[in-house]
Amino acid sequence: MDLPVPLALAQAVPRLPHGAAGVWWYEPKFDGHRVVLERTEETVRLYARSGRVVTSPWMDLAVAGMQLEPGTVLDGEAVIWSGGRLDFAAVQARAASGTDRSRTLAGRLPASYAVWDILSHPVHGDVRGRRYTERRRLLLDVLAPVGPPIQAVPATDDYDLAMTWYESLQSQGIEGIVAKRAASTYKGGRIWWKTRHAETTEALVVGFTGSPAQPRALAVRLDDGRTVLTQRLPAALARAAAAYLADAAPGPPAVTATGDAYTTTTVEDLMVEVLAGTTRHQVVTATRLR
Repeated sequence: MDLPVPLALAQAVPRLPHGAAGVWWYEPKFDGHRVVLERTEETVRLYARSGRVVTSPWMDLAVAGMQLEPGTVLDGEAVIWSGGRLDFAAVQARAASGTDRSRTLAGRLPASYAVWDILSHPVHGDVRGRRYTERRRLLLDVLAPVGPPIQAVPATDDYDLAMTWYESLQSQGIEGIVAKRAASTYKGGRIWWKTRHAETTEALVVGFTGSPAQPRALAVRLDDGRTVLTQRLPAALARAAAAYLADAAPGPPAVTATGDAYTTTTVEDLMVEVLAGTTRHQVVTATRLR
């Protein structure tokens, strides 16, 4: 399998789909950074959702991944636990750090890899064309001899249990629940469904103010087609955005419908989570990159 590949994504829905037994499977939605892990014959590489190699800040996961059989490619979330709950601020700090700092941060708060899918199997090769339930079985078989910090996310076809997770796991930092059809293959695009506690939405990043290395705000395109500027980015989020923006040449200048100037970006498919309660205003609040 040649990486990177288009990743399966989830679209937000107000409530979980519910059908006949076995039609839907449900997984807790972990709060971290999307990471694809590839175990080759010689090493382990990790890729961000954008396709950028991010092995360096997640070296502790790369080392753990050496336990996997060569030819394995996994899809999941790099997360950090602190005080019994998921710590997204720690994830952002790690993702934006260099090699030396990431090593220091890993010593304080080691990362875990919450895995929800297998894209390539050491024996069967590319398994994206197989149904979810078969991929799930192959995933569990591959991870059985490995153990923490690489673990499969919980999954159930019991709707009532999924709703119990939704209500009871929020205190641990679980964002919500993702629903997947049992018969679905793995392909790029929004093929899954998610219900989250936070009233947020995702927007496409189309530009920035400031410089690529030090963005002050992001220009985002909302679902209604408007392009607006976010409020000033917190330091950790600015560093995380810079890691993407600095890798690409800036595009031409542009303005929003209200006349706010920004620099366009050539980075593709960079998404940011914004507070849904502010999207009716001209300026939105960015909370995290997705």
